[in-house]
Amino acid sequence: MTIDATFWVTVSFFIFLGILIFFKIPQKIRLALEQNISDIKKQINEAEKLKEDAKNILIEHEKKISHSKIEVDTMITKANEQAEKNVIKTNEDFHNMMENRKKNAEERIRQLKNQALKDVKNASVKIAIKSVEKLIKNSLDKSKLDKIYASSLEETKLALKKKSS
Repeated sequence: MTIDATFWVTVSFFIFLGILIFFKIPQKIRLALEQNISDIKKQINEAEKLKEDAKNILIEHEKKISHSKIEVDTMITKANEQAEKNVIKTNEDFHNMMENRKKNAEERIRQLKNQALKDVKNASVKIAIKSVEKLIKNSLDKSKLDKIYASSLEETKLALKKKSS
């Protein structure tokens, strides 16, 4: 029997396997692999927890955003209503003020008209008194009386025209 290289390779392979088993290398490799597997599982679990937390935070923020939009819409609606109320109130105040000014102007016009009528009446009374005085001073002659009456009438008309102008 010849011992060739294949025999020695086979013997050295079995010796190598024996050394590996003696030093418990396969068990150490298995433990290292199991440790890596458990670490990877822990990381996956943590990643899933983080993913769930992120989803919850996203949902929370979406709710806050929707609530904020609702609040903004409500605030805008209230502001528009308040602005409309202010415009209406200002408009009413303006109309009331204009109405009061109109009434005051009408009252002032009425007073001025009454005063003018009084002035015209007073002027006509004065003219009539002067005419009567002239009549009495002059003779009571019918022809003279007619002339005085006509002239007094003309004076009264002129005086009234001057007062009314």
